[in-house]
Amino acid sequence: MTKLSKTSLSRRAIVTFACALSSLCAMGSVTAQTYPNRSVHIVIGFPPGGAIDTIARVMAPKLSADLGQPVVIENKAGAGGVIGMQSVARAEPDGYTVFMGTMGNFSITPALVKDLPYSVSKDFAPVTQVASSGFMLYVNAALPVKTVAELIAYAKANPGKTNFSSSGNGGLPHMAAEMFASAANIKMTHIPYKGSAPSINDLLAGQVQLTFEAVAIGLPHVNAGKLRAVATTGKQRLDVLPDVPTVAETIAGFNVTNWFGMAVPAKTPTERITRLNQSVVKALQDPEVKKTLASLGVDPVGDSPKEFGAYIQSEFLRWQKVINDANIKP
Repeated sequence: MTKLSKTSLSRRAIVTFACALSSLCAMGSVTAQTYPNRSVHIVIGFPPGGAIDTIARVMAPKLSADLGQPVVIENKAGAGGVIGMQSVARAEPDGYTVFMGTMGNFSITPALVKDLPYSVSKDFAPVTQVASSGFMLYVNAALPVKTVAELIAYAKANPGKTNFSSSGNGGLPHMAAEMFASAANIKMTHIPYKGSAPSINDLLAGQVQLTFEAVAIGLPHVNAGKLRAVATTGKQRLDVLPDVPTVAETIAGFNVTNWFGMAVPAKTPTERITRLNQSVVKALQDPEVKKTLASLGVDPVGDSPKEFGAYIQSEFLRWQKVINDANIKP
């Protein structure tokens, strides 16, 4: 073979390789541009009917319209959200499986339970804080208390007879009640359930005396006269229940506000996280969504992945101190 022929073949090989590389790059670009090209699944670690489930279902149609694909809500209840969160930690990091959880899932449970089957900081990438929600102290309407002071007096006068329900061990309803009991210097018995809905059902049935829950969960029962909203746990009264005082009006400094957020498996491509973030923020700005959330006592947030990641860590440190100071065990 002549020197010229060898040179010609070498040039052809280079051209062929360059074309192939160009095609691969183009394919990668198309793949990135077409995300998502199938349904996106939002996993919630609690049964249907809870506050977080309600918020997700309010947002889902708007997310679907913006992403151009179905958005499916999957309820994988159990262990206070651990089962659902674990399933997402093990999912493919492709942006098609999203975990939507509570403050308890992201910050309290990791501070309380040392042997979780995942690490929030290592196995998840934050997408956005979706919303924050007023929390409420509810009692069964038959219980002879109407104020925080009366509840404290009742608990002290009836030792061993004051039971509170929660959506699961280590969740915010549980921790809020433990904080309240400590601040009020009373003793209550914790009855955990697998989600907010069964917790509220037993409160309605009179099997337990009180619970701390999201406004969206208890408000319909308050309006029906079956539950009584004794106090809100935030720093100020809520617009949806302006006549209900804060716990802090009786116990100075008491403050518990719930929040909800989204995360995906670690190593999910940054551009897909950005796309999800943009879609959620857009949905939260929709007037119809904002109006619905406001009626439930929920405030939309929609921050950046970086901001949400920093917030998760700050809340973890806050609740870790509460747990250590109160010597709370899982």
